Amino acid sequence: MKSWNQPSGLQAGLPFTVDSTWTPEQALAVWELLDDLRDRVWTHYGWAIQNLMREQHITLESLDDYDQDLPF
Repeated sequence: MKSWNQPSGLQAGLPFTVDSTWTPEQALAVWELLDDLRDRVWTHYGWAIQNLMREQHITLESLDDYDQDLPF
């Protein structure tokens, strides 16, 4: 089986595949479930998630290191 690189960076866990025989109705039900789950997680953890994402994307590079002659 081909190794799958997850966006989370996790290298271990339970394998999960999407059944290719789902009907469009079944696929929609799963989509709606995941959408509801995302909303619930965001409602409870949204502020903490935003702070964590901000911390992960902060750079300590100085803007002085960039070319000052850029046309914009």
